[in-house]
Amino acid sequence: MSGQQYLRGNRDRSQRVLWGAAIVGFFFLILAARLWYLQVIDSDRLKELSEINRLRFVPVAASRGNILDRNGKVLVRNTPSFSVAIVPQEVKDKDTLLSALSRYLGLDRDELLQRWEKGKGRAKYFPIVIASGISRDQLEFLEENQLWLPGIDIEMKPIREYPSGILAAHLLGYLGEITEQDLEKEEFSEYNQGDYVGKNGLERSWEKFLHGINGGRQIEVDARGRYLRTLSETRPTVGNSLVLTIDHAVQQAAEKAFGDRAGAAVVMEVDTGEILAFVSSPGFDPSLFAGKMPQDVWKSYLEDKRHPLENKALKGQYPPGSTFKIITALAGLESGMIDEHTTVTCKGSYDVGKDTFKCWDKKGHGTVDLKRALRESCDVYFYQLSEKVGVDRIAEMARRFGLGSALGVGLENEKSGLIPTTEWKEKKYGKKWFRGETLPVSIGQGYTLMTPIQLASMTAALANEGTVYRPHLVKRVVDPDGRVLKEYKPEVLYRPAVKPQNFRLVKEGLLAVVNEPHGTGGAARLYEVKVAGKTGTSQVVKQRDAKMREVAYQYRDHALFVAFAPFEKPEVAVSVVIEHGEHGGAAAAPIAGTILRAYFEQKGVIKKPAAKVDESDEAEDAADRDEQKEGDR
Repeated sequence: MSGQQYLRGNRDRSQRVLWGAAIVGFFFLILAARLWYLQVIDSDRLKELSEINRLRFVPVAASRGNILDRNGKVLVRNTPSFSVAIVPQEVKDKDTLLSALSRYLGLDRDELLQRWEKGKGRAKYFPIVIASGISRDQLEFLEENQLWLPGIDIEMKPIREYPSGILAAHLLGYLGEITEQDLEKEEFSEYNQGDYVGKNGLERSWEKFLHGINGGRQIEVDARGRYLRTLSETRPTVGNSLVLTIDHAVQQAAEKAFGDRAGAAVVMEVDTGEILAFVSSPGFDPSLFAGKMPQDVWKSYLEDKRHPLENKALKGQYPPGSTFKIITALAGLESGMIDEHTTVTCKGSYDVGKDTFKCWDKKGHGTVDLKRALRESCDVYFYQLSEKVGVDRIAEMARRFGLGSALGVGLENEKSGLIPTTEWKEKKYGKKWFRGETLPVSIGQGYTLMTPIQLASMTAALANEGTVYRPHLVKRVVDPDGRVLKEYKPEVLYRPAVKPQNFRLVKEGLLAVVNEPHGTGGAARLYEVKVAGKTGTSQVVKQRDAKMREVAYQYRDHALFVAFAPFEKPEVAVSVVIEHGEHGGAAAAPIAGTILRAYFEQKGVIKKPAAKVDESDEAEDAADRDEQKEGDR
């Protein structure tokens, strides 16, 4: 190698060293500038972020408020429930742990794994609830073996307890664990995984009052998110309690009177709209919904033809049958088409064109005025009256009582029923109204539908002669210290423009239904208090002279009865619907009588036990019921 080449090589190496040193110096300059920026310019913000990363908040569930009846009797309260949670950062072998829990506690491993997977996206220090509502034996096993089950955390959460069992289950509702979909909603922004929320009934509709405010623990973690210590703790705030309008004794008597029959009943104060009993039969066990529902129980609920999970008092829409004759009679009186002396001749049927409309009494009632038409529930009288009045006038009277629309009882998904008109049919079916369609409407058949709440509201407005109150279930909301936060007063919805004398004429007819010979509602009679009422039987499907006992259960007629008492100064109204109960006077009226007796026993008007009635009166009642057991339409 020549000297010139040697010098050129040294020069190239020197240049590379200089460039390398320049590049390294440049990067050191950038690093120094970045350090200066972080330590001087951005130090406050980074310190705040570091503090945030160091601290974590673990929520603690709040207890829900209690639910009480109007007299302070507890209907729903809280009781401790224990859950199994896993802290992921403390688990070294997930599969072994889940298998051990499944084997020793008798829990389904796939379900445990599914819950684990749902919680994977959360911080590793955050407990994942994998089993709720464990038994006392399971709890003791975990406590004894917690050293051998790393990562296990036993949490105590309050759950609902129902001292009266299934009483008023559809009204009270039940709880369930909050879903992932719910957690994404704004209304549940302050809720956490594993929280219980109302799923239906009052628990759902009054969730924001009952839930309370969750507490929590602020903990310190290291750079890897591992728990170090608890820095502070905020105790949860108990939810507010609801004091209902419900009377436990009346509710209990009503449900007992139903037995295993399907149907609904609503008991309402005439001058306030307060609901004293809210029955949907059969009931269900609300406590089962907070934990894992046994498969056999769930299957039995779904397969039961009586539909125990359906809230019939709120959502059941039934043809009102002859109870609707109250509205038809008022429409006739207000229009001037009839008065108390107007009569028709009932021969057992009435012909309109080529169609024959039968009365429930095939022999006919003979000469009938308004009072007798109501007392013996003569269909022919109301057929002829409806032809004079017309369906639109009948509908207009019904709407004065708020029928055909939801009354706003304070529960979700209340049904509105249906009051048909000529305009409604034109819009619904694109067809005109025919003359023969008015006759079934006059006796609560055809397109007409009403809910048990509407039936009770209609009866209460008749009893008080002109005021429709909003039916309501909650008297007041009370905070954990017993202070009243909100009190609910009677709210007037409508004031039907009906002449007082017309109200009284219809009420006298209803008094005769229960208390006079041949009245169809004698089974509701009380001897200490005067009861006025109206029976009804509504067809599910049209039957051609078939005996009800020979018809399949789901096709039998519904039985209805509405009543108010005392007649002289009404206090309470009641509606009863027995699904497929066949005859209102025989099936629904006795239940209404039992409910009214319980109410007046509570008031001290009737002594407990009730005085024995005269045997001759009982015989007369039996004869009257036998005479009309074919109908009550």
